[in-house]
Amino acid sequence: MDTTQRTDQQRSADRRRRELLEAADRVVLRDGPQASMNAIAAEAGITKPILYRHFGDKGGLYAALAKRHTDALLDSLRAALDAPAERRERVEATLDTYLAAIEARPQVYRFLMHPAEGGQVGEQGFDVGKHSAPLLRRMGEELGQVIEERLDLGPGSQLLARVWGHGIVGMMYAAGDWWLGERPCPRAELVRSLADLLWGRLAAVGDKVGGPGF
Repeated sequence: MDTTQRTDQQRSADRRRRELLEAADRVVLRDGPQASMNAIAAEAGITKPILYRHFGDKGGLYAALAKRHTDALLDSLRAALDAPAERRERVEATLDTYLAAIEARPQVYRFLMHPAEGGQVGEQGFDVGKHSAPLLRRMGEELGQVIEERLDLGPGSQLLARVWGHGIVGMMYAAGDWWLGERPCPRAELVRSLADLLWGRLAAVGDKVGGPGF
């Protein structure tokens, strides 16, 4: 098989995988944490064994969907952080971007973070913690890298940036999860309150010389 044939086959496989993930998205939007491999296979017009061939099991499908949505969210968060605005505005915009994303697609959020809701563990003993924890860790590491690149935190800056990155992600996740479930206040009020909590040291620290700023 020549290189052109291999490339064509890879493109075809990638396109088919995207189509299956889009079908899975439609089912997740409809069914949330109760989305099943049977329903996703039916939506895609294939049999369940074919779905397993592409993703292995529900854990493999979850991981692919998680990467798809996390990539998109991280792109949006970076755009908010890099917007031409004052630092306080960018902090609030970043918090709002995360909260707006989970508010816009709550079923997707619940599938990713609470797939065992309602006492349903899922196919083959699917374990939420095994898959959702790496999702939050990835977001924490990437936000920490952004902070380290943009702020002059002095000695030990790399470690401090990682601490802040994981701390901010943990705060956004915990507060957002509570807020999405109870809706105790408008999103804008939650954004302002969380920004107030973060603002003390963020307001005082300077940007890195020659860096993109924060």
